[in-house]
Amino acid sequence: MPTALSTDLYELTMAAGYFEAGTGRSATFELSVRGLPRGRGYLLAAGIEPALAYLEALRFTAPEVDYLRRLPQLGRVPVRFFDDYLPGFRFTGDVWAVAEGEPVFAHEPLLRVTAPVIEAQLVETALLSTVLFQTSVASRASRMVRAASGRPVYEFGARRAHGAEAGALAGRAAFIGGCSGTSDVEAGLLYGLPLAGTMAHSWVMSHDSETEAFARFLEMYGDRTVLLIDTYDSQRAVDRIAAARLAPFGVRIDSGDLLVESRRVRARLDASGLDGTKIFASGDLDERRIAGLVERRAPIDVFGVGTALSTSSDAPALGGVYKLVAMERAGLARPVFKLSPGKETYPGVKQVWRVAEAGRATHDVLGREDESPPRHGRALLGRVMREGRRVRPAPAMRKIRERALEAVEELPAEVLRLDEPARYRVEVSEGLVCLTAELKRRMDAVAG
Repeated sequence: MPTALSTDLYELTMAAGYFEAGTGRSATFELSVRGLPRGRGYLLAAGIEPALAYLEALRFTAPEVDYLRRLPQLGRVPVRFFDDYLPGFRFTGDVWAVAEGEPVFAHEPLLRVTAPVIEAQLVETALLSTVLFQTSVASRASRMVRAASGRPVYEFGARRAHGAEAGALAGRAAFIGGCSGTSDVEAGLLYGLPLAGTMAHSWVMSHDSETEAFARFLEMYGDRTVLLIDTYDSQRAVDRIAAARLAPFGVRIDSGDLLVESRRVRARLDASGLDGTKIFASGDLDERRIAGLVERRAPIDVFGVGTALSTSSDAPALGGVYKLVAMERAGLARPVFKLSPGKETYPGVKQVWRVAEAGRATHDVLGREDESPPRHGRALLGRVMREGRRVRPAPAMRKIRERALEAVEELPAEVLRLDEPARYRVEVSEGLVCLTAELKRRMDAVAG
């Protein structure tokens, strides 16, 4: 889990500045994505529950405070900031968020924080990194699972992830996106995920013969054993399995032309009376390769995906932002916004409604929180934390996954296309348009 120092230095310099100025006013920040990666029709929200766990546990330890005290950049900060404020720091704010596994689109808040401005500011970096990384992985997992057309997909990418922590979090996010499980044991322990694994080429190479390696593995792991058969030659490996009268649950191919190899292996397995043995395939797979294999009817029963999934290699970073949208003045939350070219934001506290007809989402409406919802509109943002504590326990991972699979299928078919997906319609409400225009007029009048 991130620590209190999992932040950028400027968050701390601002916090100290707010403290010295005596600014205890409440502020509201919203976390959203400016745009969808090229070729993506939707994103799948993930990382919300880990973000809430971080907020609940957030503390400054004594060694962390001592480290900050010694930083030259904070050398002019009043000593009471280190002695009195940081040791007792807790997150006491309220949080609204979309449910994990909910499809989301550009400019829609995934998460909203209302808290004393120091607290709301300090958590920016950790919230962005937690939510955006897992959203990236979950979104790509969703595409791969849909490409597999009902065949299980497992996440096998821990060894290619950007660190061990990222490997476990990628396993979690991939499961939300629809994967059947992960190879990462830590993810299995932390999040209760199904684990999957076979064997390595080194096991085969360390024995005097392939047959001996297979037999010993089967003897140890029984009728759920999956044998890796392409260390030398996958077809000859099947012949040796049959000759030794071994009956593995499955065999895995990790190299070569998977279409050709799977067809040849399937034919040999069937001819040897091993028609119940499943074929697992892995090796630099992504959603397009999976879709191509499915389209050409490759006899592959299960896919294992590594690098492309745990790193979200086609879109490894989302353009996410965490922006101030309201600031307390005279006891009221006053809307604010940013007008930087290309980085404009909408002002005020917002809500997103998903409008559906006959069980199919037609469009979303981004509007002011206090507006009346559109007809057939379902609010996506709900309160998940009050005064620094979650309002409900975290849902079971299987429930999150089930909801995600259902929610994705509610989207229009053209938005779900693997290639050149249509843009999902997100309308900006009349109330939000009018508020933005009014604030711009006021700013122009002051500037004039």
